Order: sequence, then structure tokens, then C-alpha cells
Amino acid sequence: MIKQILGRLPRKPGKAGDSREAAAAGNGTEPSNSYSVARSMDPGNKRAGNGDYPVPSGVTPNPVMNGAVVYHSNEPLPAFKDVPASEKQNLFVKKVNLCCAVYDFADPTKNLKEKEVKRQTLMELVDYVTSANGKFSEVVMLEITKMVSINLFRTSSPTPRENKAIEGVDLEEDEPLMDPAWSHLQIVYEVFLRFVASQETDAKLAKRYIDHSFILRLLDLFDSEDPRERDYLKTILHRIYGKFMVHRPFIRKAINNIFYRFIFETEKHNGVAELLEILGSIINGFALPLKEEHKLFLVRALIPLHKPKCVSMYHQQLSYCITQFVEKDCKLADTVIRGLLKYWPVTNSSKEVMFLGELEEVLEATQLAEFQRCMVPLFRQIARSMNSSHFQVAERALFLWNNDHIENLIKQNYKVLLPIIYPALERNSRGHWNQAVRSLTLNVRKIFSDHDSAFFGECVQRFNDEEVKQEESDSKREALWKRLEEMAASKPGENNPLGAPNGKPSQAAG
Repeated sequence: MIKQILGRLPRKPGKAGDSREAAAAGNGTEPSNSYSVARSMDPGNKRAGNGDYPVPSGVTPNPVMNGAVVYHSNEPLPAFKDVPASEKQNLFVKKVNLCCAVYDFADPTKNLKEKEVKRQTLMELVDYVTSANGKFSEVVMLEITKMVSINLFRTSSPTPRENKAIEGVDLEEDEPLMDPAWSHLQIVYEVFLRFVASQETDAKLAKRYIDHSFILRLLDLFDSEDPRERDYLKTILHRIYGKFMVHRPFIRKAINNIFYRFIFETEKHNGVAELLEILGSIINGFALPLKEEHKLFLVRALIPLHKPKCVSMYHQQLSYCITQFVEKDCKLADTVIRGLLKYWPVTNSSKEVMFLGELEEVLEATQLAEFQRCMVPLFRQIARSMNSSHFQVAERALFLWNNDHIENLIKQNYKVLLPIIYPALERNSRGHWNQAVRSLTLNVRKIFSDHDSAFFGECVQRFNDEEVKQEESDSKREALWKRLEEMAASKPGENNPLGAPNGKPSQAAG
């Protein structure tokens, strides 16, 4: 009786996913999870969320995709070689969806089977994308970018450098943090790199999915402590810049903003060197004449990047970018050299050595007219560096005369420059503690002497005359101070109107 009553009641309709699976089972075909994944990730699907699908053990909900969790099978899907060509794209989508599961790698004993299945599937995706011989459909583009977003745009835990900065640990000497999930992340990066680089990826269609929001998230990953990840990001962003011309101005502007924040706010970022390496290639491809936008980038971002204390972490790449600008437009040499002088280090000897090295590269690309505009303040600074008590700084400054182009520029303007640097040469040859510096100084003196011995003699005489005048001035000053001290000692009462030491009034007896 009860069974009959219950049988007459209207049945509650099942979920769409259940009816699809039942229909698929009835037709003898394997249920596809691609549609359920797409619906769970669809921003327009109000029901999407963790409540729609049970969360498998060890699977982490990814907040990037609105908290959705992808339900997947633990069993590997069939290999591409085992299905007909007409089904390969559908199988590819299924495999991509299977790789949307994110596992916890903090515990290496968890979900070993699922992790291995995902790793093998990712390897298959790499091979498929590499060997693809037909244009990727929009569905494939959507699924790949979705899978990449879920795996890469993760919520990172606070990096050790933020904690150690409080403890005063030297961050440059600290070991970088290696991501424990790299065994999966590396293959995800490889899939995406080959997808972007593939000739079968139509940029006009793919730009809908690799959009500004996606690029900004990709740029955020450059702050990763793992150098392996930053290396992949560098290559991928460079490929995106080359393939998606429509995104180029946005990418340049976004990198600018990262630099501005680094220079003027935080002075903490792990990926400055990699971003500069990308920019070096971009600058190399700038058309002539240079746009005003590019010149402003040089003045507002690249030159101020000499300011942070950690400039040694990226100076090689920065120097390359600066030199590229000067080689593109020699009129920028004056701007660059004056910018270097503005940020010239005062007490950091190792940084000063780097600046001198960069200065040599810039001067090598500098023409005579631009050199003459900035040579006076420049050689005042070089003279100070030549007299540095740090022998590497003094050596590096004197090595400038080993460069034929720079030596030629100096010789063409020796009547202006020799009077500026001769005092530094004389002081070095008389009393610098380092023998190598003294030898280099004598070589530079000989260059000037051989070029114009008469003018060199005039500079020597002028220096000697100024030295005599300086000695007379010093002796007069010393004599004046001596007289003042004697006067103060002989007339204490006149110097102290109150008649007591330290200006305190004396207390008369009752």
C-alpha cells in the first residue's frame, strides 16, 4: 500500500548533469564532463559554486574562478592515438578539464594516484598542442585559458622575504623559495607556451580569452620567488607581446606601473630583471624616430630604476635597455648621462663600480655633440671617482681611457677636460695607497702629455700655482685662528662679560 502511494507521487526532477549522464549511459557513450565544467566556470551561471559538485579529497577550490570546483575522474582518459581523428578535439577538451583539479602539494603523501594521472595528462596535452595540424577552435582556446588560470593564478602564501624583512635578514643572500607544486606547474606553463607559440592559434580569436585581465594576472606572477617560474613567464609574455599586437601598448603600460610601484613605494619585487629582459628585446624593435611615449618611459621609469638599493639584482638588464635607447637615438645620451649623475651613489662602492661600467657602454654610443653638452659635470664626477680610496672604483674610472672611442672624445675636448681631472691625477700619483691605481694614473698622464705636452705643462704649472696659493691661504687661516686663541687666553674677562665661566653670573658674598 505505502509503495503504491509513494509511486503515485510526482518525482523530483534531477539535476541537469544527472539526466545528461543517464542519457549518455543509455546511449552507450561515455559521459563528458566538459559541459559541466564549462557551466561551473560560467560567470553567468548563478548556481555555480562549491555546492554544485562534491569536493574530492585533496582538491583545492580555486578562488580565481569564482570559487568553483571542477569534479573530475581519478582514472586517466584514453590516449589520443586510441581515438579517431574526429574525436581528438573532444578528447582534448576532456583532458584539459581533467587538469583543472588543483592538489595540495604541501603533503607529498596525499592524492598520489590523482597527481600522477594529472601529470601524465598534462604531458599528453603538450604533445597534442605541439603536433596540432589544424586551427584551434574557440572552445579549445576557452578551455586552455581556463585550465591555465585555475592552475597558475593561485593564492600564494606570504613569501618568506616579507617575514624576514622584519628580522633584518639579507634578502639577496637568501635561498629562493621553490614551489612544491612545480612538477605540475612546469607542464602547465609548457602547455600554455606551446599554445601561444603555435601557428594554429589564431590571435584574432585568442585575444578574447588572453585579454587585459588575463595579462595583468600573468604579470602579477612575476613577483614569484621561484626563478624557474619567472623564466617561463618571461618567455610566455614575450611570445604574447609578439603575437598579440593589439595588447602591446597595454603590456608596456602595465610593466611601467609595476616599475613605478617598485621605485617609489615598495622597492621589493622579484621579477624586475625578467621584465627588463623582455623590455630590452622590445626596445630593440622600436621604430625610428622614437615615439614620445618611449622617451617618457626612459626618463620616468628606466633612469629612476638606478635609485633602489637592490639595483645590483637587475643592473645588467637595465644597462642593456639604457644602451639600446642611446643606440636608437644618440640625442638621448645627454639625458641618460645626466640621469646617471643624478642617482650616482655616494657611499656604495660596488654600486659605483656598476655605474662606471654602464657609463662606459653609454659613452661608447655617444656622439661628439651630445658628449660636449654633459662633459663638464660628467668629468667632475669621474675625477672624484678616480680619487676614491676604494681601489676598484678608482681603477674602473681610469679604465675609461682604455676605450678608444671614449679616449678620442676626450682628446677632442682635452683643453676643457684636462684642467678638471689633472688635480685628481696628481693626487693619485703622489699618494694613492694602491699600486695598480698609481700605475693607471701615470698611463693617463702620459696620454695627455703625449697629445699636447705644452698644454699639459700649463696645467701642471696652474696646479702648482693653485697649490701654493692654497698653502698661503691655509697658513693665513691658521695664523688667524692662533691669534684669536691667544687673544681669548690673555683677556678672559673681556670675552666673558659676566666675569664667570660659561657665562654664568658670579655670586657675591653676603
